[in-house]
Amino acid sequence: MQDQSVLGEIDWLVRAGFYDKADLMRIICDEIYYDSNLDADQVSAAIDKRIKAWMQTQKTWPKVTDCDKLDQVFAKLNERGIIALQNAGNTQSDGYEIFEDTLKEHPQPTSVIGYCFYHNQDLERVVDGDDLYLAFGPVKAEDEESRGPEIGKIIRQELEQAGLKVKWDGTFNERIRVTDIVWQKRNPACRSVDFDS
Repeated sequence: MQDQSVLGEIDWLVRAGFYDKADLMRIICDEIYYDSNLDADQVSAAIDKRIKAWMQTQKTWPKVTDCDKLDQVFAKLNERGIIALQNAGNTQSDGYEIFEDTLKEHPQPTSVIGYCFYHNQDLERVVDGDDLYLAFGPVKAEDEESRGPEIGKIIRQELEQAGLKVKWDGTFNERIRVTDIVWQKRNPACRSVDFDS
């Protein structure tokens, strides 16, 4: 495959770390380039090649990456009653809707005190080397100014305890920023592809 834009999309999607081979094929062939008549075999081969290269790169990573730390933080936030979502939709509005849906399905919704998420645009930026921005807030929108900073403080505390660097002005008006993060997320596609067959 020679199309640099397709190869670029494959590259960032693999580096993002959320998509297995089936997801990658669907996103490239059926979503992003749905009207381009891409050759599925060529796309599959390009994905396999990129995954194989990414697997080699992972061998040089530290045992615990910043993304591993972030995963641990999000798990702890969920334990503390903050619905924490990674790669939640494409925009802040999408992420908030996903939070609301998750809250409706939560087994103990009264135990939830807030939310924290980043969306796909945030993911694109951090994969390309920028900081990671986190949206956050209390369960009820009318409590954003009064309770929002409390939720933010909990999130900042967990991030800092995990060894991640944080910039935030302490208000609900500014998203929390994880700075100097090195995006090395272990991709599910890198565990399930047999390149020898």
